[in-house]
Amino acid sequence: MTDGAPLMRAVELTRRFGGLTAVNAVSIDLDVGEVHAVIGTNGAGKSTLVNMLSGEMPPSEGRIRFDGHDITRWSQPQRARAGVGRSYQRTTIFPEFSVFENCRLAAQAAHPRPWALWESATQCGASVRAAHESLEAAGLEDQASRPAGLLSHGGKRQLEIAMCLASRPKVLLLDEPLAGMGAEESERMLALLEQLKREHAVLLVEHDMDAVFRVADRITVMVNGEVIASDAPEHIRANRDVQVAYLGEDH
Repeated sequence: MTDGAPLMRAVELTRRFGGLTAVNAVSIDLDVGEVHAVIGTNGAGKSTLVNMLSGEMPPSEGRIRFDGHDITRWSQPQRARAGVGRSYQRTTIFPEFSVFENCRLAAQAAHPRPWALWESATQCGASVRAAHESLEAAGLEDQASRPAGLLSHGGKRQLEIAMCLASRPKVLLLDEPLAGMGAEESERMLALLEQLKREHAVLLVEHDMDAVFRVADRITVMVNGEVIASDAPEHIRANRDVQVAYLGEDH
């Protein structure tokens, strides 16, 4: 990574679907040590932006740089191996497998070893270590042997982040990790995000505004596929355009 440059930088990303422009010339920087939240109403283009950053959808225009490389045309697996991790709105765990096995499989998928024909995948030392370390980081080490499907909703969201961490990412793209959580589960997730940003650049897409203003170091606001403001939380809260377009007059 170039000194002083953000770990990930997107410049004027645009995505069109026929005559519809879902994201229009959006630029965003992600830095280690920061939670950068992206907020906006449904249809604002948030998930489309994340899909372009993660490599699941190519941009119609614009560039993406990551860790000193132009990754605009890299595939999703290439980006994942380079250190771009992502969680999804819907849970993507294997409910019948143990919590540990979900993480081990995530680690194995990120760094496959097809030439190691003599070694059982379950005995791969690197995958096993990555799984244990990711579970510890996500606060789930004591649940390692439990079937993943028996976790609470919040526990499953934590497991998704642990699975993401098992791939050793540098950037975490988190799409609504607090969705459907109760107060106690949300508190645990916010504490986890504060911990993760110490060694990662974190992009957070979230609808819980109280949580966003508590945990975010920077907030980008999208309306109809465009950025109307990007600043520190206190400035976003005071921004008249944001108040009118998204937060409401009395927020």
